[in-house]
Amino acid sequence: MYQHVLRSLKHEYQVFVESEIERYKDSVSRHSLLGIADEAVAALRSQAQYEPEELSLCAEVDRLIARRIKLPKYSTWQRKRLKRLAEYRKPETWGIAPDGPLVREIRPGSDAHVLVTGAECERAAIYLAAHGCAVTAINEEEDCVDRVIAAAAAAGLNSRIDACVADLGNWSPRPLTAVVCPGESLSALTPHDRTRVIESLQGATKAGGVHLFETILNGDGTLTVDELRARYSGWTVAVERESGTARSFLARKAAA
Repeated sequence: MYQHVLRSLKHEYQVFVESEIERYKDSVSRHSLLGIADEAVAALRSQAQYEPEELSLCAEVDRLIARRIKLPKYSTWQRKRLKRLAEYRKPETWGIAPDGPLVREIRPGSDAHVLVTGAECERAAIYLAAHGCAVTAINEEEDCVDRVIAAAAAAGLNSRIDACVADLGNWSPRPLTAVVCPGESLSALTPHDRTRVIESLQGATKAGGVHLFETILNGDGTLTVDELRARYSGWTVAVERESGTARSFLARKAAA
């Protein structure tokens, strides 16, 4: 397991280095890049008695750029990356209750695929991805999706998070192990669409999977806990108080 983590981190480091080098190339003039290329040619000629090949020249240019922008060595990057990842795994970092259903009930791991949606989906997305889950984050607002992508990039978790502009009414689910959704996302749907979406998500969820609907407001006239209980007949359900009249609804699909 530890060796697997190291290979993954080395891959992420290589992606980081390549990204930073390309960002530098995009930020400078063609004249500056030609100057670096000339420097690379001179360096290679001093090391061998033949004309530099294209691949070796490109590699030398990248090496010179990495040195110029002072990219950290792998050991330094790894130490900071693991420290940051440990922080991201703490629920309190994201304002998530350490004893709440999101932490207790969703089992993290490399085989977990979680759908998250809502205005603040980046919190759950980063937390779950930091614990090894594959996460799909959807939202109708492009700004929200951009925040998720930016947060994933800052956390080094791009490979574990797929963020896209979509809504529950039109999104076609892939096999899931969990769904994290605010009550307002369901409340915004018509009763017909709500039925269709819930049935679609239920069908896509593997045995033992969890659906968590957060912040359901009693008396809002749209989505109620009683409606959800009826729609999740055959699942193991629980309702938890959040604050005031708000509730969280948790349903677990029967194991195979």
